[in-house]
Amino acid sequence: MNDFAQKATLAAPAHEDVDVVETNEWLEALAGVAKVGGAARVRFLLQRLAEQANRLGLQSTASAYSLYQNSIALEQQPAYPGDLVMEERITSIIRWNALAMVASANKAYGELGGHIASYASAAEIFEVGFNHFFRASNEHGHGDLVYFQAHSAPGVYARAFLEGRLQEEQLQRYRQEVDGGGLCSYPHPWLMPDFWQFPTGSMGIGPINAIYQARFLRYLQHRGIASTEGRNVWGVFGDGEMDEPESVAALSLAARENLDNITFVINCNLQRLDGPVRGNGQIIQELESLFSGAGWNVIKVLWGSDWDALFARDHNHALLRHFAQMVDGQYQTLGANDGAYNLAHFFNQDPQLQALVADMSAEQIEGLRRGGHDFRKLHAAFEAARRHQGRPTVILAKTKKGYGMGQIGESRNTAHQQKKLDLKALKAFRDRFNLPLDDQAVEQMRFYRPAPDSAEMRYLHQQRQVLGGYLPKRRRKAEAIAVPPLDSYAHFALSADEREISTTMAVVRLFTNLLKDKQLGPRIVPIVADEARTFGMATLFRQIGIYSAVGQLYQPEDASALLYYKESADGQLLEEGITEAGAISSWVAAATSYSVNGEAMLPFYIYYSMFGFQRIGDLIWAAADQRARGFLIGATSGRTTLAGEGLQHQDGSSQLMAATVPNCRAYDPAFASEAAVIIDYGSRRMLEQQQDEFYYLTVTNENYAQAAIEASQHEDVIRGMRLYQRFGTQAPAVRLLGSGAMLREVIEAARILEEQWQVSSEVWSVTSFSELAREAREVQRQREFSGDLDARSHVQQCLPGSTPVVAVSDYVRGYVQLIAPYLQAPLSTLGTDGFGRSDTRSALRRFFELDRHHIVVSALAMVDASAHAKARAQYRIDANNDAPWNC
Repeated sequence: MNDFAQKATLAAPAHEDVDVVETNEWLEALAGVAKVGGAARVRFLLQRLAEQANRLGLQSTASAYSLYQNSIALEQQPAYPGDLVMEERITSIIRWNALAMVASANKAYGELGGHIASYASAAEIFEVGFNHFFRASNEHGHGDLVYFQAHSAPGVYARAFLEGRLQEEQLQRYRQEVDGGGLCSYPHPWLMPDFWQFPTGSMGIGPINAIYQARFLRYLQHRGIASTEGRNVWGVFGDGEMDEPESVAALSLAARENLDNITFVINCNLQRLDGPVRGNGQIIQELESLFSGAGWNVIKVLWGSDWDALFARDHNHALLRHFAQMVDGQYQTLGANDGAYNLAHFFNQDPQLQALVADMSAEQIEGLRRGGHDFRKLHAAFEAARRHQGRPTVILAKTKKGYGMGQIGESRNTAHQQKKLDLKALKAFRDRFNLPLDDQAVEQMRFYRPAPDSAEMRYLHQQRQVLGGYLPKRRRKAEAIAVPPLDSYAHFALSADEREISTTMAVVRLFTNLLKDKQLGPRIVPIVADEARTFGMATLFRQIGIYSAVGQLYQPEDASALLYYKESADGQLLEEGITEAGAISSWVAAATSYSVNGEAMLPFYIYYSMFGFQRIGDLIWAAADQRARGFLIGATSGRTTLAGEGLQHQDGSSQLMAATVPNCRAYDPAFASEAAVIIDYGSRRMLEQQQDEFYYLTVTNENYAQAAIEASQHEDVIRGMRLYQRFGTQAPAVRLLGSGAMLREVIEAARILEEQWQVSSEVWSVTSFSELAREAREVQRQREFSGDLDARSHVQQCLPGSTPVVAVSDYVRGYVQLIAPYLQAPLSTLGTDGFGRSDTRSALRRFFELDRHHIVVSALAMVDASAHAKARAQYRIDANNDAPWNC
């Protein structure tokens, strides 16, 4: 049997061969085809055989993964373009500085935490990228985008220190940021706005964001906004991170859209935070099955160059047979022990393996490296990925967690938690990597940077200059984009007539009108998660088209209709399908384009409000960290407004969640006119003034007559509340506050109070309880800590004195209660705590005790006890029933 035939048997199912001769004939025939016709011919024949097997009713049992060996054969491996000795020396220095940074910080402050083992396993991966592939942006153009494995941040800092971009004082302040000058724990653009581009600290977010970022580069190219050809997105992640659903959620999208501008490099050190976790399996084979099944090009880098000679003389493929049978837990045990242990517990277990290493010492066996620690093997994989066309590529690089940390860290289950090393371990680390440090320097964990004119420093800078400069590096601004006058696109909303419309439809009309502006229009990115028709966006199908990299390869069934479904390569609308995580990732790519691409965009992502902060809040938090600029539109919002949809669709919490995000400015407008003012203000803040904030608007699907607004009240809308109307001729006995759709119930309650109970009131339209509270909190801070005792916030100016206040929203009471600490007056809050229900709007508002009659009763309880008792009886309001939140 020849070499090809023997290898083929290794991937065959473990069934007894009833005809060995026939099997060998088939295998040798296939080997002959490979020799004469090449790989393409073999793949063609295998495909035809699989088709024939299916026609015969035979189920295929072919493996979903390849052999446990490197994908790139030694003879296909290109020559290494760099100085290996120099790069290994530089890598060793960076390893030391990363280790010293974490260990010294924890020696001084044991509570700071940090990670050594992750970067120790990924150092060669990063250095191959930094020295040969990661192109930087500069004055001549934009470079690559790199999503760095968060736990490896110390290594990125250590390299930046060698480059002179970070100083020793900053490394000494690792994870000590409060007094300024420190380095943040993970990649955080908010905390290091000139350094980090992408937040990857919450695992799973980096992979999905990277894929949609790669797709957005194509979007900009196809729409003629920016030249992105040649730019690549690199994502360096851990194998454990692939367990997160978000990590794999967009793999099929990348393959479907032929995103050959993205490469994942998965650091497969075979263990998660506590150990192997999948110790009884093979994570690399599992990942290969996953990625290849999704349509990715998979490159495995499992064994270093030291293994080449062993594989070359292993004519019976004993190594591959044993590798196929070993699980990750076994690999980790072998990795945690020395060469003598590996000789005894692996090679000596099989005479064929024993013969392979008969002339090797225990020390030589201990020096057999995994592929992820070999510059040659990694470079070959990176180069193959860069050259591959038509599909995204993933490199699966096998490493050891804690590589170089010796008996206390290397491949140990406790490696992730290792933040300190004793003197003996530090010296062993120094000796292993031949670092020019004396014992005192090691004991004091001094940082080491070679002299500026040293060979190491010249090489390091030279390699980066070839690649355009240094990274990571973030830009803060792009060219400002002018926003057209408000009245030019929002006149219908500002001077509303008696026609009924929902605020959802009004907002869609607002940004549809903005699309017509010659300067701003092309910069608007409408995004929807497969609900465009629900939100009245069908007109955009034909007007601006749905983006598709390949255009439209079919005639839509509604081609004869006015609003037919139109896909095009230069389409502007991103319709993502039923994936809120994917849609928000597209929004992040557009909302940060000003920084990533130097091209400001204005994305509007419109979605069912319940499926925003509650469902994808972690991605929204990361968007805030990345300093996103854009609009999130929570449509069909509120717990009683969506009516029949029920418990899992009715949103009563998003406004409260939005209030926790520092640079999210959240509003709940009652009228289209208020929404127009907010959108205009937000657009100018983000595009003209380039403020790093984003806006969340909740709008509803309830049709009613919209109210006009005077220009004098625009500022009050932005600050959070405006006086809508006074009812009665007397001074107000009560103030009624309403937001969103509930303002109309408040208005009706005010009429009832005046007409039936002779109680005068003021009605206030509250566009944002969170903005009111945010400003009031700052004013209180100034009063208490700066001595400005005369300062008054907007909510205090609007609601002075002790006149009782009833505040109502379609959200949980906690949202309204944000303003409670800043009022002198008694406050009654009505909200929608509890689970939602399916019913009519009026029934739901009665159930949640915030319809007009409950508002009246709540007001009377504060101003007229006698009338209160009568009203309770008249409106049949009885608190003896179970409260809505006790369901």
